[in-house]
This record gives sequence, structure tokens and C-alpha cells, in this order.
Amino acid sequence: MSPLQWRVRPVLPIAKLLGAVALVVLVSAFGHGDPVQWFIAIAVAIALAGWAARDLIAPVRLSADTSGITMVVGLVRRRHVAWPQIERVRVDRRDRMGLRSRFLEIDTGESLHLFSVHELGTEPEEVAEALNALRANAPR
Repeated sequence: MSPLQWRVRPVLPIAKLLGAVALVVLVSAFGHGDPVQWFIAIAVAIALAGWAARDLIAPVRLSADTSGITMVVGLVRRRHVAWPQIERVRVDRRDRMGLRSRFLEIDTGESLHLFSVHELGTEPEEVAEALNALRANAPR
């Protein structure tokens, strides 16, 4: 059986790179040589470009097979966790100030891993269902 994979949507790194370019263009058009505005704009543009680079270098954020789950932790490091080490897979829903957020939550006992809809490329509920079904059928 091939592993299930969830990845960042391709439009996200493109949008981040376009945002970095737009920020520099806007400051060059309206900055009037202010060094503080340039410093802030370049710092934010570098951060956006780095964030986009992470999406391009490690687009698959989560994969699963009968042995367990492999996920990206940190910037691009991958960590494999066997099914017996996973205590819980669920969707964390929060409503705050009129905004609703949903994250896939993978609890390994020693660490908690959260994945947003943007990192997974699909709804966290669908991923949780697939992971729990795969976990139930995994050899023990």
C-alpha cells in the first residue's frame, strides 16, 4: 500500500513570494528613502521568502502508512512516529473573536503536532478520519 500524503497547496508559496515582491515594490514607490521603512520591508520580505522556501523544499507535511506517521517538524526535518507511540489523532476546533480555526492534532505523549488546513491541503476532519482508519487497520 502506498503512503497517504498531505501537502501544502502550490498556490501558497507563490502567494508568499508575490507578497514579498509587492512589499518591496510598494516601499520603493512610497518609501521616499526612509531607512526604517526599507529595513522593515526587507526584513518582512526575507521572512516571507523563507516561509515560501520551506513550502517549496518540504511540500509534503504529513504522510502515513501502516507503520506510522511521518511529519515535518521544525523547518524541514522529518520525524517518523510509529502507530503505538501515537496517543490520539483529533481535530481541534476553536472559535475566537468571530473566527473559527481547525487544526489536526497529533498527540504522541511527549509532543503535540498541529497542522492547519493550509499545511494539509484539505480539511483536517478528512485527514483525521483517514489517519484513524489507517491506525485501526495497522498491524500491532
